[in-house]
Amino acid sequence: MYPRANTLGLIIKDNHILLEQQEGKHSKGIGLYYRPIGGTIELGERSDEALIREFSEEIGVEVIIKRYITCLENIFRIDDNIGHEITQIYLVDFKDKSLYEKEHFTVLEGDKVTYAKWVSKEELLLGNKILYPNGLTDLLRNELS
Repeated sequence: MYPRANTLGLIIKDNHILLEQQEGKHSKGIGLYYRPIGGTIELGERSDEALIREFSEEIGVEVIIKRYITCLENIFRIDDNIGHEITQIYLVDFKDKSLYEKEHFTVLEGDKVTYAKWVSKEELLLGNKILYPNGLTDLLRNELS
């Protein structure tokens, strides 16, 4: 198995971040966890292009990339399986500003349906909600304050 290259976009509104809510087994246990919208970078695709594609495919919206933030390397274990992601993180905006008024978005990924909603940065920083990838909470605390 090799590291997976992926890209994630942070959309921020009034100290809230749009995050996909998922449920299941993760590296810290079983239950709810949150992750920004994004996904795998395909061979020959730039990370910013992949991010625009992922927002379109997963929640059906157009985004504008404001700026590149950083790269996070996330090595984790779930049961006996090791995972390794190299993630490009971007700050993005909705192209259609009226989308900031929506409370939640349906996320479609293949046959899987989940939801994205606005989660307060404070809940994440206090550890009340589990955020992936590892290192993203520290990034929110130090870089996006």
